[in-house]
Amino acid sequence: MTDGGRLARPLHPLAWWIWAIGMATAASRTTNPLLLAMIIAVVSVVVASRRADASWARSFRSYLILGALIITIRLVLYIVVGSRFGDHVVVTLPEVDLPTWAAGIRLGGPITLEGLLGAFSDGLRLATLIICLGAANSLANPRRLLRCVPGALYEVGTAVVVAVSVAPQLVQSVQRVRRARRLRGATERGARALRTIAIPVLSDALDSALSLAASMDSRGYGRTGDVPAAARRITSILIVSGLMGVMVGVYGVLDGTVDQRLGLPMLVGGLGMAIAGFVVSGRRARPTSYRPDPWVTPEWLVVMCGIAAAGLTVVSASVEAEQLTPSLQPLTWPSLPLIASVGVLIGILPSSLAPPVSPPVVVT
Repeated sequence: MTDGGRLARPLHPLAWWIWAIGMATAASRTTNPLLLAMIIAVVSVVVASRRADASWARSFRSYLILGALIITIRLVLYIVVGSRFGDHVVVTLPEVDLPTWAAGIRLGGPITLEGLLGAFSDGLRLATLIICLGAANSLANPRRLLRCVPGALYEVGTAVVVAVSVAPQLVQSVQRVRRARRLRGATERGARALRTIAIPVLSDALDSALSLAASMDSRGYGRTGDVPAAARRITSILIVSGLMGVMVGVYGVLDGTVDQRLGLPMLVGGLGMAIAGFVVSGRRARPTSYRPDPWVTPEWLVVMCGIAAAGLTVVSASVEAEQLTPSLQPLTWPSLPLIASVGVLIGILPSSLAPPVSPPVVVT
């Protein structure tokens, strides 16, 4: 099938993950609810237009529900034990006197509009991060992602891919169990149905994990030859030190309070050490793949969209900082920052730049 003259094919899973991380980076730099809502809308449009028709790709709705639950929990925590600030009191709850060792914690008391908006913005930011990662899980096949892991990272890559695929696997298990219950005529709902759903779901997810592990072992995934102990130690030191440098460097680059002369050199140096360790360690395991995923123009375009969204938001933090983080004291209506908004809108382009996904083949 073609769309506008383009051959339908799945995009490289790593490209989707880089795009989603770029959108999540943009979300992490702001507490503006308008911009965060725009990021959620952009991510939802891309998922709706380029999601495969597979069971593992139907987990995005669960991430939206999880995001709403996170916002609700954050608001409840503020109402119960949150710090009180602001002048616009919405309601005054009965306050509980706590002992002196619990100084700084308040139960009840006045609930202000400024505090509610601050709690909502913090919860919305965390929910947006979760939704962006959920979009990557819904767009990228986790098993195809495992094939993209370099040979030097086969142990860590296996654990990471299995971990990020837990949510899609649970969604598939819930769908299968609910379908089976409907076929059996089960009518229980709510808390009564939870006991009859939870155990089969956990059992099914465990069986799927064991099946994946057995299939990987039968195909010889991660088998290595004899490697000298000195070579193993050198590669381990290079990879661990490089990844630690990358972690510190990324924190230094993204956090505006850290001296940029420390963050960027650490990031570049860490990347260099990690790449050197990957190259040396990659010689131990040379996995082969049947029909490898191509990395061509659409992959580069999708990656550049994610990088542009993150980069323009970082630039906006130094030019439009007051719009990225609206003031709560005094209380002001948030406005959309121009530069960050342009970056977020660029993030919607993969809905048309990525190739269409092939529909499932129906055998008649």
